[in-house]
Amino acid sequence: MLTLDHLAISATALKDGVAAVETALGIPLAPGGQHPHMATHNRLLSLGPDLYLEVIAADPAQPRPAWPRWFDLDRFSGPPRLTNWICRCDDLAAELALSPAGTGDPVTLSRSDFRWQMAVPANGILPFDNAFPALIQWHGTAHPAPRLPDHGIRLTRLEITHPQAADLTALLHPRLHDPRVHFTPGPQAMRATFVTPHGDRHLT
Repeated sequence: MLTLDHLAISATALKDGVAAVETALGIPLAPGGQHPHMATHNRLLSLGPDLYLEVIAADPAQPRPAWPRWFDLDRFSGPPRLTNWICRCDDLAAELALSPAGTGDPVTLSRSDFRWQMAVPANGILPFDNAFPALIQWHGTAHPAPRLPDHGIRLTRLEITHPQAADLTALLHPRLHDPRVHFTPGPQAMRATFVTPHGDRHLT
């Protein structure tokens, strides 16, 4: 089974992504960290005790890896935007067996006391043009969400629009029981709606 774990806002420069999200949601982001294996860095925002948002970008302070970065960041351009959603599971190998080819191979990672495995595609591009979720399995009890300042922001809807929305639904509906997640046929796009202290806000 899959559980929505976090959302990823990609940016060419981390500071630009942070500024865009803070302006859109009216809340400051918390510190994140670096991912040496992927030469990326991030900042984080609580969406409740078991869900969070990250702004992620290539880290110019780290050498470029010899493999493609996750979330297709090597090809990213334009303004910061919502590009990926990430689901956690208790058995990554089992979930990969049920997922389309190209969802990725498990990579073991750590930061501070966080330990996890994440399925990373060999080319950095997830199935369905990155509309399929990245899969993660946390090890131990440490998770970023409960450690972040809680400003009362909650995700109310995640809409993934794709020409093959019916195929996405067929693949994920039996494994992901989250009423906030919706697949809609149409030109590819992603839109998240949040309730915030300032009213409903959106990220695309």
